[in-house]
Amino acid sequence: MSLKSKLQEDLRESLKAQKTVRISTLRLLISALLNKEIDKRFQLSKKNNNPVELEKQAILSDEEIIDLIFFEVKKRKEAIEIFLKGGKTEIAQKEKDEIDILSEYLPRQLSEQEIEQIVKETAERLDINDIKAFGLLMKEVSAQVKGKADGSLVSAIVKKYLQP
Repeated sequence: MSLKSKLQEDLRESLKAQKTVRISTLRLLISALLNKEIDKRFQLSKKNNNPVELEKQAILSDEEIIDLIFFEVKKRKEAIEIFLKGGKTEIAQKEKDEIDILSEYLPRQLSEQEIEQIVKETAERLDINDIKAFGLLMKEVSAQVKGKADGSLVSAIVKKYLQP
């Protein structure tokens, strides 16, 4: 079952169970997913005029959906910071609840120790030990942990590793 199908099935189940926060979160996510597919279809239409082929190519892969979910989680984390600074704790809590729901559809996240090990092994393999090579190391590590770790956490660990 594709991730898109799972999201739609979970929305149907949430509607039956009348789970309002879950319903609104899944509806927003599915809407964002459909908008992303429309954008992808539009971009592909510039190169391809075959409507059947275009429809097949415009469907988001599970990996693209996971990237979208990461983006949605990141937006909510930023919103939480803003709401907490403004004293809107109840709205911040709603955002946290949405993050919990969205996180159910993400792959298991790597621990800091696991990321540190990947950074160390990659740096040793590429013989990188200077902050000047931050970009190269970050690129290599990001490719290995894609979908399994937050980019800002990876960046912080890479910087920490390269600091003297």
